[in-house]
This record gives sequence, structure tokens and C-alpha cells, in this order.
Amino acid sequence: MKYTEMDLNNKTILITGGAGFIGANLAFHFQENYPNAKIVVFDLFRSGETFSNGNLKSFGHFKNLLGFKGEVVSGNINDQKAIQKLENDYNFDYIFHEAAISDTTVLEQDLMIKTNVNAFKDLLDLAVKHGANMIYASSAATYGDAPSPQKLGTEAPNNAYGFSKLMMDNIAKEYMKTQNKISIVGLRYFNVYGPREFFKNKTASTVIQFGHQLLAGNTPKLFEGSDKILRDFIYIEDVIQANVQAMHPKKSGIFNVGTGKARSFQDICNILQKELGLDLGSEYIPNPYIGRYQFHTEADILTTQELLGYQPRFELEEGIKAYIPEIKSIYSSEVSHG
Repeated sequence: MKYTEMDLNNKTILITGGAGFIGANLAFHFQENYPNAKIVVFDLFRSGETFSNGNLKSFGHFKNLLGFKGEVVSGNINDQKAIQKLENDYNFDYIFHEAAISDTTVLEQDLMIKTNVNAFKDLLDLAVKHGANMIYASSAATYGDAPSPQKLGTEAPNNAYGFSKLMMDNIAKEYMKTQNKISIVGLRYFNVYGPREFFKNKTASTVIQFGHQLLAGNTPKLFEGSDKILRDFIYIEDVIQANVQAMHPKKSGIFNVGTGKARSFQDICNILQKELGLDLGSEYIPNPYIGRYQFHTEADILTTQELLGYQPRFELEEGIKAYIPEIKSIYSSEVSHG
């Protein structure tokens, strides 16, 4: 779906983290809608390396890119030689920076800051040298327990990941003051769900996790009080729309990307059962994260609508309905006999 008519003929687009969830969806959006654009995916791709919490260091997966016709470069954004090579070998018009340590439970603060903050500065320098508009992933984690609706200026991150994203925003703001030849847009994603998230393993959304529990014939396990734990769940198509609109913003800035509506985990469970034609109920377990857990998120999207022309299209019911075929096909190809 084209959101704004753009001429991307002979334009070169870099997508860091392009084998991940949001990056891969962006790559296919441009491939399908702008076949004459040159798309370069840069990703660390997964290896067996893990953090101290046992989770993989990189979630990038080749299966997210099956059917992709552009260029794929394997590399680490912390490797300055790799960044230098990108600078020398290409001339980018747009940079979508999705690469990050996005696991909020990672304890290695040093690597979190190095990867999310310091490498971002190197990529901003690359954008300036190439005259490329920069669109990067910030996060709703910057808000921590700030009251809803979350607005810019109320940040209070409660983990190293949220802190690192807030520091990225601070650097971006400094660059925005001096750069008038390129636009710089930070997008604070709320709870994103949709196709190509499966390979995020345990950090994939509850939508696919509950979906696969249900398809296995199991009653989904929810935290006690899940009807009162609300989040701003946003379907991937709306996130792609926000990224595309951010290519030519009315002005540089940092923007919330959500639906502006908070929905409960219980809602997800109920909608999935309706769409899958199942009635397995819900099982409730104690919430071990009380004290470091967001109980209510809801994006204030007024400036996103005003300055990016962004308009969310998918209610939770519609997003889950659109996602069901993928949830089923991933279950049969990756879960049921995997």
C-alpha cells in the first residue's frame, strides 16, 4: 500500500536491522511499491551468541527476507570499519535505522549503550555526509511508568533499553539543531505486532504467543488482572505507514507511533479465540514483574498526525484478523513439527 506518492527511482535506501521484524517489513514495502529503488539491508544476523539472560544477541533471520531482491550486507553497527564501508560503497538517500538491542531484559548496560547510542551517532554522521534523511527507531520504553497518555517530555525509563533510546533521542535533537539539509525523525514505537516477528523468540508479541498456544490446544496463560493491564498495540502496517510518512516530514522531530488507544491482554486473548473459532478460556498466573512493569500505555499521537500526516488504520480487531493467516502458517511451518 502506498501512503504517499514518491519518486524513488534510482534512490538508494539503507535499512539497518533489515533482517529483523520491522526492518524486513520495510524492505518488502519498498520492494513491492518502488521496484526501481535500490534497497540495502544491513544486519548482524543471528549466531549462537547469547546475552547473560540466555536470549540471542541478534534476532535477524534469513527467513524474514525470503523473496527479497535487494542487497544484503552482514555486519555489526558497532564495527566502524563496516560503517566506513557503507559510507564508501554507497550513496544513500534515506536511512532507516532499526538495528538495536531491543530486548528490554538485557543486563549488559555497556553493550546496550555502545550498540544503541554510540553506533547511532556514527550512522547520523553517515547520513549527514550522504545528505540522507534519517528515520530511526526510538521506543515507548523511554516513558517507563509515565502516566497515560504518554507525551514527549514525560520520559522516565525504568530499564537500560529505555534509557538507551532516550539517549539516542537526545543525540538526534542535537543534530536537528544544526542540520537543515536532511530531516531526522525518531519514531517511538508502542507495542508492535504482525508478520515477521516470530523470530524474535520470547520477545515476540503476546498476539503470536497466545495464537500459538491456542493452536496447540492450550489455554492461554495471562497475568492476574490482565483485563486491567492495557497497552497501545499497533499493527505492523501502521508502523510502516509512519516510517514512510517520516521520509518527508513537515519538520524533524521525535514522534509517538501507536494507535492512541489502550487495549488489554484479555482483549487479545478473546479476539484471537473468536478469529480462530476456539473457546479455550483463559488461565491466570501471578505477575512476577510488578514494580518494573508498565500497566498502561497509550500514545499521544496528535503531533504525529499533524506533522507526519500519520493516521492509524488498524483497530486491534482488524490487525489480529489480518495477522491470522501468518500466525497459522508460522505455526504449521515452525512450531507444530519444529
